[in-house]
Amino acid sequence: MADYSNNIDEPVDDLIFESIKPTTPKSFFLFAGAGSGKTRTLVNVLERFKIEFGKNYKLKNKRIAIITYTNAAADEISHRLEYSSIFNISTIHSFCWELIKNFTSDIKDWIEHNLNIEISELEEQQSRSRDLNNKTSISRAHKIESKKKRLQGLENIQKFIYNPNGDNITKDSLNHSEVISIAADFIKSKDLFKQILMNRFPVILIDESQDTKKELIEALFELESHNDGKFTLGLFGDTMQRIYADGKENLGMGLPDTWVKPAKKMNHRSKSRIIDLINKIRKDIDGQEQFPRLENTGGIVRFFAVSRSQDKFEIEEQIRQIMKEETFDEKWVGDLSDVMTLTLEHHMAARRMGFSTFFDPLYAVDKLKTGLLDGSSSSINLFTKIVLPLYNAHLKSNKFEIANIVKQHSHLVNKQALQNEDNKLDILHSTNEKVNVFLSLWSEDNHPSLVEILKKIQETNLFKVTSTLKLVSQRVGIDSDENFEDDETMEDDEVLVAWDEAMKANFSEIIKYNEYINEKSKFGTHQGVKGLEFDRVMVVIDDEESRGFMFSYDKLFGIKPLTSTDQKNVDEGKETGIDRTLRLFYVACSRAKESLAIVCYSDFPKELKSNVVNYNWFTEDEVKVIE
Repeated sequence: MADYSNNIDEPVDDLIFESIKPTTPKSFFLFAGAGSGKTRTLVNVLERFKIEFGKNYKLKNKRIAIITYTNAAADEISHRLEYSSIFNISTIHSFCWELIKNFTSDIKDWIEHNLNIEISELEEQQSRSRDLNNKTSISRAHKIESKKKRLQGLENIQKFIYNPNGDNITKDSLNHSEVISIAADFIKSKDLFKQILMNRFPVILIDESQDTKKELIEALFELESHNDGKFTLGLFGDTMQRIYADGKENLGMGLPDTWVKPAKKMNHRSKSRIIDLINKIRKDIDGQEQFPRLENTGGIVRFFAVSRSQDKFEIEEQIRQIMKEETFDEKWVGDLSDVMTLTLEHHMAARRMGFSTFFDPLYAVDKLKTGLLDGSSSSINLFTKIVLPLYNAHLKSNKFEIANIVKQHSHLVNKQALQNEDNKLDILHSTNEKVNVFLSLWSEDNHPSLVEILKKIQETNLFKVTSTLKLVSQRVGIDSDENFEDDETMEDDEVLVAWDEAMKANFSEIIKYNEYINEKSKFGTHQGVKGLEFDRVMVVIDDEESRGFMFSYDKLFGIKPLTSTDQKNVDEGKETGIDRTLRLFYVACSRAKESLAIVCYSDFPKELKSNVVNYNWFTEDEVKVIE
């Protein structure tokens, strides 16, 4: 009989509430492992705060800032808190931009200082180069020239712009990393900025704090340490679920004695066998142990050690059949959407789903990743938020819906355009003809490429396109607008080359990509599903296919030896690729509620089985070899 109840974590909510009360402010770190109901605690505490202190906060124009990791999480929390004005709920990039956006002069000074340092470092590297005509030197020279141009153009910028979900490659825009770095620096160095921040947000709560940018967390730590009793910093997180390298290591350790450090012990998500597995995975890291709900007994875990010579699609189908038989759960082989397949990298999911021509080039460019992964890049939106709904309405022959979409998105028939026209009917007829010309791209079962779609949009002038796509148009000879010029974006060749490649994709890839990023597909990544849960999970592990250098399951499972660098890092107590991989494995396994299949491709499947059984994570009969 278990010596605990399902309400074991109830006191945690009270502790957090006491910490954020204006009368007893204390900073805190809440350990909240997988499936522990962290968001429920956050919402419960804030609902109580609204009832007791909401009116006073409104009168004083104060707010609690809640920083989340994704737009989806921000939307969910906002909805659950009924969009109360005393809560400012946003992603980290949006929050930082709101803080700094009106400090134009200070931003200019920061960028000027930063650019001078970067130029100096690049010139120093260039001076040591033996061959100025090799690829590295040419690229470095290009960067120096680009940064000097940006430096010269700073004085002409009246105000900076930034889109947390956009490409941000115009002259007056800041990129994602700059926004975080500037905010962190201002919090550390500018007294007026600190005062404005604390007056506006006496409480800042950070969800998934282990993955929040290290420099920002450290700046907020410093601010909190000098303002005890005036400012509350609340961190929700689990160091075992830190999967991004720019998060703060060992967050939650070595905190001041004045901090409150509660922990949630229950995992409400998973069956007991799965919780037992993830407890064993983290046992030697921090010893944190979770308990299942009393009714959540059972659960099935299987590990498949598979030879890399096997056909992966066939094997994974075969494994689903085995899981059906061992779990007595028909849904393992029913609709594939009933099984969540987690791959190590997004490009592995893209290849399996069939949208890698579009996805891979954009994913390879750091500054495009954010907008690509949350599906809200303004350039991508042309295809996903306008063309795709138009295509779907066309398939259903829904003329009313087509007219609605065009009315909503086309500058030709918006309210302002029609107001200034005497012959409104002519404009509507003309626009309708253009829509028909555009939709003819899909006639006779044709499958147009993105280049063809962009070309037709430019020809008909149906929709406005972003500056990025305008430049792509020029490069592939679609757009002939010689008056359009943007030196800054023209310099950003990496972005444009990526778009050149992505535009070769067939439109069907947009359909599949849209399903993927909106979580309507049966695929995800180990990183991308943090916080999500699924009844049946298949974790696909293949170092060779992932092409990653940050993670190595072969090393984690003892198939490959540690490199000298790995060993040096271990000896010095530094993080290794194995540490990162172990955390990623924990996140992936902890998504499963009922049953979990781990498919690991290896050149040595028998040795792999032996190793994972010796780890005591799996029993002998839970591991199957497929050669």
